[in-house]
Amino acid sequence: MTVWLAGMEITADRLNDYSPDAQTSTGLTAASGFSVADFYALRSKGTVSIDITLTRTGSEIDGSTGNIANTDCCTLPSGWRPDVIGLTIGFWGDGVASGDFSIDTTGICQMRSSNGQNISNGSTIRLTATFNLGNVA
Repeated sequence: MTVWLAGMEITADRLNDYSPDAQTSTGLTAASGFSVADFYALRSKGTVSIDITLTRTGSEIDGSTGNIANTDCCTLPSGWRPDVIGLTIGFWGDGVASGDFSIDTTGICQMRSSNGQNISNGSTIRLTATFNLGNVA
């Protein structure tokens, strides 16, 4: 919100309130071995930001080598997925283990690496990513 002071000129940027164009907290689907604890996404001017909290309900994932088997953890709802072919990368962590995950154009989020720590049953895993929509040259 712009605080207007005497003598300020009205410009397009000052009139912009930077509120999101759209937001959601529904539609995220957990993959087998995970459950959804929380989800929030917002879209503003072609940029999407997502924050996901999952609970690991399956067996422990071995991350001791720093590399984990690519593990699908959830799928983003339609309209909240990257639309450019190629991988979008985000980061995940549970307070001990952390790594990166990818999001493809079908919305599948796949954990791909770990910092050498295992991901235990019952772990609360937070994922976050920000990406631009459309082909940007």
